[in-house]
Amino acid sequence: MGVLQDIWILTNTGTVLFNRVFDAQMKSQLFGALMSALNTFAEKLAEGGLSNFELSDKRFIIKKTKHFIFVASSSKKSKEKKVADELEKVVARFQVKYPEDWFEKWDMDISIFDDFEKDIGDTLEEPIKKFWKGF
Repeated sequence: MGVLQDIWILTNTGTVLFNRVFDAQMKSQLFGALMSALNTFAEKLAEGGLSNFELSDKRFIIKKTKHFIFVASSSKKSKEKKVADELEKVVARFQVKYPEDWFEKWDMDISIFDDFEKDIGDTLEEPIKKFWKGF
């Protein structure tokens, strides 16, 4: 079962290529704080760097590659190593599906990434499963 709740894939310039938000009620201030923290972390992270921070009841993990920043959130109850491993799977699948030379032909239409959720479904926590686990 997946542990990642929210996930964002951004270019190093800050364009969001893909996102999946677990809780549509996530406060815009929280998202703003996340983006602000991301900018700070991204400047300090070397390629291949992995870092994390916590906001509210979520843990955020960031992985920076040569051209992209991958961000995932999970419950603070999830084991940090498990979350990091799941994010690494997302990065690997993204790099396989969209290799560096693929971007040379890309027309900058971000809607092309909409179906990426199908490729990473096993890493994502499903809201409905979480709901039923509460009973």
